[in-house]
Amino acid sequence: MDTIYLDNAATSFPKPEGVAEAMVRYLTEVGAPLNRSVYGRAQAAELVTLSLREQLKTFFHFPEKATHVILTPGNTYGLNFLIKGLLKPGDHVIVSAMEHNAIMRPLLQMMGITFDRLPADSEGFIDPNDIHGLVRPNTKLIVIAHGSNVSGSVQDAEAIGRIAAQYGIPFALDGAQTAGHFPLDFQRFGLSALSVPGHKGLLGPSGIGALLLTDEMANKLSPLVAGGTGSASDSEYLPAFLPDRFESGTLNLPGIYGWEAAMRFVGKQGIDALRAHEVELTKHFLNGIRDISGVRLCGPDRVENRVGVISLDFLSQDNAAVTYELEQRFGILTRCGLHCAPAAHRSLGTFPRGTVRFSLGYANTAVDVDAAIAAIRTLA
Repeated sequence: MDTIYLDNAATSFPKPEGVAEAMVRYLTEVGAPLNRSVYGRAQAAELVTLSLREQLKTFFHFPEKATHVILTPGNTYGLNFLIKGLLKPGDHVIVSAMEHNAIMRPLLQMMGITFDRLPADSEGFIDPNDIHGLVRPNTKLIVIAHGSNVSGSVQDAEAIGRIAAQYGIPFALDGAQTAGHFPLDFQRFGLSALSVPGHKGLLGPSGIGALLLTDEMANKLSPLVAGGTGSASDSEYLPAFLPDRFESGTLNLPGIYGWEAAMRFVGKQGIDALRAHEVELTKHFLNGIRDISGVRLCGPDRVENRVGVISLDFLSQDNAAVTYELEQRFGILTRCGLHCAPAAHRSLGTFPRGTVRFSLGYANTAVDVDAAIAAIRTLA
């Protein structure tokens, strides 16, 4: 049976042509580390890494130097580097009621940190004006998931950034579900930090991400990992300059090569074209399920301010059983459960039941969506 992959919110598949080839090329033809050697192949690896930083800088309209694009082992690591490197006992943070555990678990691990949640409506949207009532003298960070991995709702980051600026509070964005799916402008949003994964909408491999930091934010962060950087080797102290200060150890070079190739593909397509394709498929999906009884859509029923993450609750069945049937009978690959975002499910009224999540990607087609709609109609 042929399969239809609709789990792109977890990780994108298939990867564009050239991604796997670039990773194999590094492993079989290059093999050199960064910052440690000066022979030709090591310099080639440096240039590919610089190209990746520059492409991310351009794609997200990042105003700082490419040195402030910090490469991480993934989005979760980037958020941990930010939260744990910035906050101290007694600090207060503002989050939303739609957060992923990549934000909530680091916060809850830290002793002496308090936070307030911006409430979300039944579609998963927050009202940025609610920030005014939550700000305290000790509020040190506003950190928000830009797009929900449960409802697909995309928050008004520009409005949040304006309010954060009024109070002089750093604003950080978790771009896990919007990077590569939705226009994301570091400067226009007024961000101090942006964390993104390489393996979702930016179509690279797993195990790599980026944390983009303003110079002001970078100077506030304490590095969580220290070790060899290949630079300033005459000192046992971490170098003060970027990106080395936050990139101790040997970076994921196969991942860098793969992500650099993916970013060339993403840059060539352009965010407008990628977004238009996803909007068309999402509209087709939402229209196709409107008249199906026994299924509840958990999120916006329109394409504005949402990404192609579509969560359904099969009201008279076990959602896990439906997910199994989707694969076994129809070859449709989805994800069921709470999606590492229990607060989001509480906001949407689907905790602890969870939902069946269909998530669209660049490689999906209208034929895929038609097959999913037909299967939902049969199972409902």
